[in-house]
Amino acid sequence: MNFFKLLLTTVISFLTINLSAQTVDEIVAKHMDAMGGKEKMLMLKTVKLTGGMSVNGADVSIVGTRSHNIGSRNDIEVMGTSNYEVANNKEGWTFFPIFRMEEPVAMEPSLLTSKQVLFDLQGPFVDYKEKGIAIELKGTEKVEGADTWNLLVTYKNGKTMNYFIDKNTYRVAKTKAAVTANGEEKIEGLLFADYKQNAGGYWFPYSVTNDRGTILYSTIETNIPVDDKVFSK
Repeated sequence: MNFFKLLLTTVISFLTINLSAQTVDEIVAKHMDAMGGKEKMLMLKTVKLTGGMSVNGADVSIVGTRSHNIGSRNDIEVMGTSNYEVANNKEGWTFFPIFRMEEPVAMEPSLLTSKQVLFDLQGPFVDYKEKGIAIELKGTEKVEGADTWNLLVTYKNGKTMNYFIDKNTYRVAKTKAAVTANGEEKIEGLLFADYKQNAGGYWFPYSVTNDRGTILYSTIETNIPVDDKVFSK
């Protein structure tokens, strides 16, 4: 009897694992379709995002430049100062004259690692198994009133991030990850809204919100020429 109980438990366990894996792959496939399809996403090589936000009554202009698996750069104009945050596969730097910085400062290693996992413009879901990424379905959650799938993504370097996929649109409604700044770790969440298809045929959220405010993008350009030198200090 004990043998048959063990056998039944083992079979049920395997079935549960297989059903879970199938559910994750189904969600991933529908997400890629909602973003224009896997083949389209594989062709994404560069992105330039232009927008702005208001912080404590001050207007902030933001230009984000990304190059697939090469680097990222954020240029921030506020109160007459030109600030930037830049990272590549070897190092990262921040320069904020608005905070009385006189020269660029090396990015903290943990923050740099968090930036580097996002260099993949095609996203963690495209060929995730080949990339050494693990994805677990952690259940469901309400995000701004919408039902979402909560997918825990574990990158090859050990970093983790929760992606909340809208059950209706199958686009990312929210992300949540641990970030380290000034030696302190905190959980940072981002809300994504106002998805639109740009001139290149790619879908992007034109509204991104965190605990400091909302960035509204006016234009998002894709597959434009980008000099790798912009990702250096």
